[in-house]
Amino acid sequence: MSAPESIPTGVASPPHRRPRSTFWAIRGHLERHQYALIALSGLALPLLIWWALAATQWVSPVFLPGPAQVAVRLGQWWAEDNLAADMAISAWRVCAGWALSLVVALPLGLLIGTFRPVQALLEPLTDFIRYMPAVAFVPLVMLWVGIDEGAKVAVIFIGTFFQMVLMVAEDVRRVPDTQIEAAQTMGATRGEIIRLVIIPSAKPALLDTLRITMGWAWTYLVVAELVAANSGVGFAILKAQRFLQTDKIFGGILLIGAMGLVIDQIFRLVHKLAFPWLSRS
Repeated sequence: MSAPESIPTGVASPPHRRPRSTFWAIRGHLERHQYALIALSGLALPLLIWWALAATQWVSPVFLPGPAQVAVRLGQWWAEDNLAADMAISAWRVCAGWALSLVVALPLGLLIGTFRPVQALLEPLTDFIRYMPAVAFVPLVMLWVGIDEGAKVAVIFIGTFFQMVLMVAEDVRRVPDTQIEAAQTMGATRGEIIRLVIIPSAKPALLDTLRITMGWAWTYLVVAELVAANSGVGFAILKAQRFLQTDKIFGGILLIGAMGLVIDQIFRLVHKLAFPWLSRS
């Protein structure tokens, strides 16, 4: 066994490289306190810009109320106009429309993503309908469903269902063929492949899809509450528009964003707990 070769005299050894900072690295790592600080800065900066613009009064408070004015209006809304009930009924409408989409879209998307004949039959039609604006269906919904709570849920359903179907189908198609072929080699039936291979493998992506479509459901809330509503945050925004209560409009928009953000963070937490191996430290 020969001895290891020595480095020739006069040849400089490679310089010792200092480890690069991962702060600006592509897909780099941030400590939790760094992430929290940057996130808070991202939330605070638009608020500061808003406050500064309102304080200079370059724009009339009728068109751009300040944060303090909006906060006062939210306090009055809570104390005098039953804001808690408006938030509760709006959240129920969004969750009901989204849940109805979920019940129908999950099995349908699973079939489209698994079987080519079903994909050929339904995917082009779903692609066609999803480009139709949900607000255009409001007159038909009022004719078919009426003007009660079912109509508001139906508008949110229409706004989220078709996108959810296609995203679920795409999540299912991303399951590696090698996993399916391995199960077939072991003699698994089609039902076993769907139940034991495709669904478990697609679960993380499916949960992300549900989180994203929940966000879309919130964006259709104001449209849904156009349908003869007499309560809800979206209805209050539309009512405030008639009386030029811009501070209440701002408050309602911020409330919808805050409620959606809370639900989004719940989804993220569930995803982290259900699939901890996918979470970045």
